[in-house]
Amino acid sequence: MDTTMQFAREMDKLDVLSSYKAEFYLPENQLYMDGNSLGLMSKRSQESLEKLIASWRDKGIDGWTEGEDPWFTYSEKLSERVANVVGANGNEVMVTGSITVNIHQMLSTLFHPTAERSVIVVDELNFPSDIYAVESHLRLRGLNPAVSMRKVKSDDGYTLTLDAIEEMLTEDVAILMLPSVLYRSGQLLDMGRITEMAHAKGILVGFDLAHSIGAVPHQLHKENVDFAIWCHYKYMNSGPGGSGGLYIHERHHNELPGLAGWFGSDKTKQFDMSHDFSKANGAGAYQIGTPNLFSTAPLTGSVELFEKAGIRNVRAKSLALTQYLRDLIQAELGSFGFVDVTPVADEARGGHIALAHPEAARICKALKQANVVPDFRAPDIIRLAPISFYSSFEDVWEMVQRLKTIMEKETYKTFSNERNVVA
Repeated sequence: MDTTMQFAREMDKLDVLSSYKAEFYLPENQLYMDGNSLGLMSKRSQESLEKLIASWRDKGIDGWTEGEDPWFTYSEKLSERVANVVGANGNEVMVTGSITVNIHQMLSTLFHPTAERSVIVVDELNFPSDIYAVESHLRLRGLNPAVSMRKVKSDDGYTLTLDAIEEMLTEDVAILMLPSVLYRSGQLLDMGRITEMAHAKGILVGFDLAHSIGAVPHQLHKENVDFAIWCHYKYMNSGPGGSGGLYIHERHHNELPGLAGWFGSDKTKQFDMSHDFSKANGAGAYQIGTPNLFSTAPLTGSVELFEKAGIRNVRAKSLALTQYLRDLIQAELGSFGFVDVTPVADEARGGHIALAHPEAARICKALKQANVVPDFRAPDIIRLAPISFYSSFEDVWEMVQRLKTIMEKETYKTFSNERNVVA
């Protein structure tokens, strides 16, 4: 691929999503390559939050039932729209909780350990919170995590193979829970194939979509995934601490929520105030408490952008941006010791490129000084995520030039090679 600035500008002229950059607040002269950790604020998200604030100001408690977007059904209506992003039926998705809370809910609901099946399989490359949740859940069930939690091993420390996953699917396994995209390397797993393999052995399958929702099209229902959880503050741009999401296939909707709460009630009976729980029919049953409306409202504006742009267009541009970034790295930075650890194939790559380098922490600090926002992940990974909505090809080109200057002048050596408190 051509790696010149002229090529980047030509690509930008052909970009069908180029107009969306104006929808976001972009700091002047800053190249933001960290949307896989926290997406930038869109003007529509700001508007939807301000609208929710105004409804509280103007209506008080009547905001629960009055106005254009009554709070009582706010999450349910929004969830039907998010379902389109993950390829699910409208009643299979709920905007609620956080990743960790939703892991606890799904395991409490679907994990039924027996003498024969009491193992949950995870992987050794997963995000720590997922592992903490599984360990603590097993302890609550009276099980020893050292026995009842097993980890798929990685051959290279960056990726997982189907063979390694399948090897772990033994007769005593009840649930397999993996990330859709590995947060360090950006590897995209074959969710359909993995689900098929596990189901053939009577094992339920769940995925953490934190690093794929909003960047990769999903077909959760069609691929028969049993459950999924995710956040919305990365590629979905819902804001820091934004409400999370869960998916539970409709075949499991007969299950009582393991963690029952008032907002999991049938909406028509919720205010009967009965001590007998009347479960909602769909994924809404797996809500626990009152929705965090101020943490949910920005997602309404963000979802509008996905509905307008189309998730497949978002994915196509993301693949083109990351391929261009990869080509630039090879052409411009080949002599500086960077190792690209993200899988090459489009079908195996999420939305970011991961570079391993022994000086990664200090290089990231130097990039920040050069007005580039990257992401560092211990011990040695630099993650770079050009975002389809607000990154241009010229932005990618310029970012690599700034990184090249840092490496040529060795300005990174003025920084310590230790992560900041928040990396």
